[in-house]
Amino acid sequence: MSEISQVATTPDWYEPYHISQAIRANGFIYVSGQAGFDETGATVSGEFLEQGRQAFRNVETVLAAAGASFSDVVKVGIFVRDMAANLDHVIQLRREFLTRPYPADTLIEVVSLAQPDWRIEVEVIALDRRA
Repeated sequence: MSEISQVATTPDWYEPYHISQAIRANGFIYVSGQAGFDETGATVSGEFLEQGRQAFRNVETVLAAAGASFSDVVKVGIFVRDMAANLDHVIQLRREFLTRPYPADTLIEVVSLAQPDWRIEVEVIALDRRA
C-alpha cells in the first residue's frame, strides 16, 4: 500500500485555503498550481513575465521542500489568461527554468484564475527520487 504525504514550505502559503502545496505519492511529487505571488500571498507586479518567473520560483521552492528540482519534473501544466499575447513569454519561461529532456507540457488558456490579477499559474509532476 502506498503512503500519501504532504509537502509544505515554511511559511505554507496554501494552508489557509486547505490546499497542499504538494503531495508525495507512488513515486511522484504532485505540485499544486503556483501563481505569481510572494510568500505572504501578495501578487507581484501585473507584468506577465514577472508573474511567470515568480510562479516558476514558487514551484522551485516547493520542489526543493520535497527534495527535488526542475530536473526531476516529468509533466508541466501552464494556465494563462491571454494566450495570443503571452505565448512567446511562456516559451521564454520554459527556456529559463526547464532543460533537456524537456518535460511533457500542457498549455491552456483560461478565462480566469483564483485571483483576478493573476495572469499565469504553473503546476508540475516530478519524480520522487527518494521513493
